[in-house]
Amino acid sequence: MDVTAHAFKSNVKAALKDMQLQRALSGLPTGLVAQRTAAKAKLPEFEALRDVGRDIKNHTLAHLDLYLEAWETKATAAGAKVHWAPTAADAREIVAGICRDANARLVTKGKSMVSEEIALNAHLEAQGLEVVETDLGEYLVQIRHETPSHIIAPAIHLTEAQIEADFRRQHTHLPKDRPLDEPVKIVSEAREILREKFIKADVGITGANFLIAETGSSIIVTNEGNGDLTQSLAKVHVVVTSIDKVVPTLEDVTTLLRLLARSATGQEFSVYTTFSTGPRRAEDADGPEEYHVVLLDNGRSALLDTPFREVLRCIRCGACMNHCPVYGAVGGHAYGWVYPGPIGAVINPALIGLEEASHLPNASTFCGRCESVCPMKIPLPGLMREWRQQEFAAGGGTRMARSALKAWSYLARRPRLYHLASRLGIAALSALGRTRGAFRSLPLAGGWTRHRDLAAPQGRTFQQLWAEHKRGVPR
Repeated sequence: MDVTAHAFKSNVKAALKDMQLQRALSGLPTGLVAQRTAAKAKLPEFEALRDVGRDIKNHTLAHLDLYLEAWETKATAAGAKVHWAPTAADAREIVAGICRDANARLVTKGKSMVSEEIALNAHLEAQGLEVVETDLGEYLVQIRHETPSHIIAPAIHLTEAQIEADFRRQHTHLPKDRPLDEPVKIVSEAREILREKFIKADVGITGANFLIAETGSSIIVTNEGNGDLTQSLAKVHVVVTSIDKVVPTLEDVTTLLRLLARSATGQEFSVYTTFSTGPRRAEDADGPEEYHVVLLDNGRSALLDTPFREVLRCIRCGACMNHCPVYGAVGGHAYGWVYPGPIGAVINPALIGLEEASHLPNASTFCGRCESVCPMKIPLPGLMREWRQQEFAAGGGTRMARSALKAWSYLARRPRLYHLASRLGIAALSALGRTRGAFRSLPLAGGWTRHRDLAAPQGRTFQQLWAEHKRGVPR
């Protein structure tokens, strides 16, 4: 997909003005956020599981080469064909070659963010293949010629009215007066459309939530069953995934699965959790004749010896996005590349370059909600701060931003001057805002006051209030 992370600010302005988008995003707190909260409350050991999950991934990353080799040995023994792809271009061409060898004309796809990362659909379509997304959310964004807005709920940015309009525009062979006023009717129509594609597909492409070194298996986790149909009905099944998805054992993956569904959608387990180990065997009733796994690096191995190694613990649950006030205000497309939200703010600069994605780690309030809900305990605010430091050290950022940071740094190293400046500033703002109690416009704060009032200070700094508290002065 095209990279527009450099246009983050203009993307944000457009998103904030999009009332349909704002209506769609308003459901996050009562939807995915509330569902996770309820699921966590039903599992007393949830926090302990987070520690175990973190340790499993840390151990795996410390010995990643060994576990990848162990997985390849088991997978090959089971009949899989393993392909190593150092770059996105390598991965695209490997998949295209598999399709050519199969004389494929129709390709069905399950949800795969890695395939978005390598821009696979456009590459295959350019070679004359019909590529059909079979996850309902992915299908919706495909027929709109958009990219996913969320890694779990690709069409979270759409309203029901938009979806109905898109189905009527796309499915012109169906009666114009058919009712599409309920979700069940929309799902039924999608099922009817996609069923023919599943049956006729020559190649089925899926991602993988995990790879198991102990068995050589890949796992997909879905709620629609489309992934199973994609990988079992076509003659050739291609798994496109990344090297960080490997885990050592079945017991390890069970622990991570208990965290994944609860963090993503608030379920105890997803409806379908499917293990694939090699192609169809003689005694199997169904399954693909060929089973390929394309393992993408695309810069991940280079992160292992950097402060950003911890981001490779990510299990793609989307919890950080669901709880992020920035994502909740602007949606996923504003981030301008595959991975939105806090996880995107950390991993996108690593994969496409800090110069291209420098706005993203700066688009954070550092409230810490992302880290507090991450099942893998990835220190996302700290990693965003590391990107900010690297950008500053490289001379990046606007002249105004760098000047402001230098001024703050000068004051912060001189406590007496800092306290004096703070008191004068707070006193001035308190006096100016005393009448209304808030500012509706303020120099250098237009981005804030354009959408909300800025509360006027009460006249004393935090340090003053704290000193009074220690002396027992009543408030």
